[in-house]
Amino acid sequence: MIYRIILGAMLALPLAGHAQKSLLQSGQLLKDIRILSADSLEGRLTGTKGSIMAQDYIINRFKEIGLQPYNNSYKQAFTFKSRSNEAVEGTNLVGYIPGKSDKAIVITAHYDHVGIRKAEVYNGADDNASGVSALLAAATYFKEHKPQHTLIFVTPDAEEMGLQGANAFLDNPPVPLQQIILNVNMDMLSINQKGELYASGAHHYPFLKKYAEQVKPLKHAKLVLGHDNPEQGHNDWTNQSDHFRFHQRQIPYLYFGVEDHDHYHKHTDEYKQVNTQFYPDAAALVIEFIRIADKNLDAFPERKTN
Repeated sequence: MIYRIILGAMLALPLAGHAQKSLLQSGQLLKDIRILSADSLEGRLTGTKGSIMAQDYIINRFKEIGLQPYNNSYKQAFTFKSRSNEAVEGTNLVGYIPGKSDKAIVITAHYDHVGIRKAEVYNGADDNASGVSALLAAATYFKEHKPQHTLIFVTPDAEEMGLQGANAFLDNPPVPLQQIILNVNMDMLSINQKGELYASGAHHYPFLKKYAEQVKPLKHAKLVLGHDNPEQGHNDWTNQSDHFRFHQRQIPYLYFGVEDHDHYHKHTDEYKQVNTQFYPDAAALVIEFIRIADKNLDAFPERKTN
C-alpha cells in the first residue's frame, strides 16, 4: 500500500500494508520549503551569500537526518565558465545512506535559483526549494527504513546555469559510475491545481514504466507518465533538468515535476503559492517510487556504457 503524508500531529506513511510513522514531523516538509524560499536567501543564486546560507541549512538538515558524508565532507566544490566566460565557483551537497549492496540510486534536487532581478527576490519556492525539501523528506524516511541498496542524496548547484552541478558530480562521482543504477530527480513539485505530478523518462527507459505504475494515487496527487518523447518538442522534458546529465551517460532516470505554471521563473514563485495539500502527497509519491525501485533494483536490465 502506498503511504500517505497527513498534515496532522505526525506525518504517517502507510507502507506495505502497515501504518508506520516516519521520523519526519508533520510540519517539517513545509518548514524546509518555507525557509529555503525565504527572502533572506536572496534567490539562492550560485556563488552568492544566499547560496551559502542555503548550503548551511541543507548541511545542517543532512546532519540532523543522519546522512553520511563522503571523505568527511558534504560539499563537492567545482568551477565552471559562465556564458560570459567568467569562472564561477559552485558547490554540490552530497550525503548517503549505505545499503546492503554497492549498487546505488542517486536522488537529486537542485538548490540554486536565479537570485535577485530588478530589486525583486526570485525565491524559487517551487523551483526548486520544493524538490530539495522532498529530498530531505525522502532521506528522513529511508534513514528510518533502511534501503536494500545505497541511496545517494545530491542537491546540485548551478542547475539554472546549464546543469553544471550535476555534470560536475558525474565527472567526479563518489562511487564508480557503473554502480549508479538509477537517478531520481525532483524539480518543481509543489504548485499544481489538477493534482498531477509527472514522471518523465519511461519513454527512454521503458522498463521503468511498470515500477512507476505501481505508485498508486493519493487523495491530492496522482502520478502521470509523459513529457519525455522527443516528438513533443518543448513539452519534452528530457534535457530540462539535472537528470539529463545522467541520461547523457546512459544512466536511467525518472524525473518528477509539475507542468509550468504562472509563477515559473517569476518573483511570485513564493512559499504562499505552494499547494499545501498537493505538495505533501506529491512528495509521498516520489518516496514510494524510490521504495519500489530500491526493492526491484537487482531486476533492472544491465545498462549500456560508453
